Amino acid sequence: MDNLTYDNGIKNGVFLTNSPNQSLPRRSFLQGQFLDSLKSEKVSRQGYEPIRPPWANLANFLEKCTACDNCIKACETNIIIKGAGGYPEIDFSKGECTFCEKCVQSCEADVFRVVSEQAWSHKIEIQDSCLLKLGTECRSCGDSCEMRVIRFRPSLGGIAQMVLNLESCNGCGACLSICPTSAIHIQQVNEV
Repeated sequence: MDNLTYDNGIKNGVFLTNSPNQSLPRRSFLQGQFLDSLKSEKVSRQGYEPIRPPWANLANFLEKCTACDNCIKACETNIIIKGAGGYPEIDFSKGECTFCEKCVQSCEADVFRVVSEQAWSHKIEIQDSCLLKLGTECRSCGDSCEMRVIRFRPSLGGIAQMVLNLESCNGCGACLSICPTSAIHIQQVNEV
C-alpha cells in the first residue's frame, strides 16, 4: 500500500521504488580515479550533479569557482563541504540551510546568482525505506518542515498519508537529516 499522495495534483516529486547500491572497483579507488568515474556515472545515470551552495550559478560554477574554501568556512551550519575536485557541495546529513547568505558574501569568484532568486531547483525522492511506506507511523520529516511541504492526512483505521506540496519547498534540507531511515533524498537538477 502506497501511503504517499500529491497535494493538488503536483507531480514534480519522484518516488523511488528501487535505489541500486553503487560499488566502486578497488583498483579505481586506489588509483585515484574514483571521483571522476563516480561523477560521470552518476550524472549519466541520473542526470544529476552534486548540490552546490545556494544561489550557485551552475552554468559556469566549475569554470569560475577557485575552490578557495571561503564559502565552506563561512557556512554557519557546516553543510557546505569540500567535494569532488575540491569544489564546494552540500551535505544535508550535517543539517539544514538557513539561507544566511554568508557563502554568497564570502565568495570572491562571482559564482553566485542574485540572492533574491530561488536558491535551488531540487527533485525530492522518497525511497521505500520510509517508515510510512513500510506501514509505521512517523512524522519526523513533517515536524521539521517549516514550509509545511510535508504534511499528513489522517486515515480512518490506518496510518496517516503523507501529502507533499513540492512547489512550496525551499530546499533547506531540514527533512533529510531528521529522517530515521534516511529515506528522503534531494538532488540538484541540472539546469539546461
